[in-house]
Amino acid sequence: MAQIIFDDVDKSFGDVRVLKNISMQIRDEEFMVFVGPSGCGKSTALRMIAGLETITHGDLSIGDRVVNTLPPKDRDVAMVFQSYALYPHMSVRENIAFGLRLRKMPRDEIDSLVANAADILGLQELLERKPKALSGGQRQRVALGRAIVRQPSVFLFDEPLSNLDAELRVHMRAELSKLQRRLKTTTVYVTHDQVEAMTMGHRIAVLAPLAKAMDSNLMQVGTPLELYDTPHNLFVARFIGTPNMNIVEATVSDDGSQLQAPGFTVAVPEHFSAATRDYRGRKLALGVRPEHVGSPEEADWPQRVELRGEVEIIETIGHEVVLHVRSGGEPMIAKMASHKHMPGFGDTVDLVLKSDEIHLFDLDTEQRLGLPAAEPVAAATGTTG
Repeated sequence: MAQIIFDDVDKSFGDVRVLKNISMQIRDEEFMVFVGPSGCGKSTALRMIAGLETITHGDLSIGDRVVNTLPPKDRDVAMVFQSYALYPHMSVRENIAFGLRLRKMPRDEIDSLVANAADILGLQELLERKPKALSGGQRQRVALGRAIVRQPSVFLFDEPLSNLDAELRVHMRAELSKLQRRLKTTTVYVTHDQVEAMTMGHRIAVLAPLAKAMDSNLMQVGTPLELYDTPHNLFVARFIGTPNMNIVEATVSDDGSQLQAPGFTVAVPEHFSAATRDYRGRKLALGVRPEHVGSPEEADWPQRVELRGEVEIIETIGHEVVLHVRSGGEPMIAKMASHKHMPGFGDTVDLVLKSDEIHLFDLDTEQRLGLPAAEPVAAATGTTG
């Protein structure tokens, strides 16, 4: 079993702390994605799993053993970097086999493992080529092959697709997902691209750059839909989703039943009613996804409120139109499915908001209202390696 457990892990470089109180469990055979902006520590967390960075505080377990002091070669992990790091003078076959030769494995066993990896990755006809004769996608597959032949218990990927063009990235992330399902190997993947994270991960860990007031820079761990539908804080709400969630300040009415936001008033949804009782007369952050703001003619929503806005930006994507408007002095993003009555720049448009799909956050803590208490992460059970 190759579960990975972070138990209250910290990491500092001198006086600079980059990871704080990281506690989570990566399940056996799971595809976990670490996502966040530059400087959030996601690659550092991956390198700690690999043994390339030491742990300042806490315990890190792989399988049934704590690996804090275990050298990289003894952790049974294989890592694929952003740089393919192929040897230019070696053929594809030699590049894939290189690590096995260093281990002095028998020649027939090496040939069998290389042939199996080439078959999985579609490299059979490229085995005698040199890296300079390969495309970017083919080089990436060779780097994957070098990891596959090791038959590790854990795969680690550090932004492996960032050097590829947009079309090839879409193709390769689908191929990586299929490969992980086929091999059933625990996989940890780092990316700054939230679309990549949402389309690949069984679960996603969202990290934020560490600030002094933060208890931890691990913002939330959950499935893609959990992060999208129930963001635990404003950082996740803003980071996950394209276009970004609309966030405005809204005042809770004295009886706690309504929210007054710039340009519209909305009833408090039933699932937030208990949590808003303590906020009567106070301000909250109100969030709504762009797909829940639309044209009155297109949006057949039984629970909705009306608002008006002046069009500032029009993004014609093809299957939909994204409108950036200013409503009540605040920016608001809406989505329209139809091109028939597309407004022009500067036009005033009537819009509707799906009132039962709003999200509410405390302005001071930035936490979602009504969240249950967090469950503790399972403690490590193994011995120190």
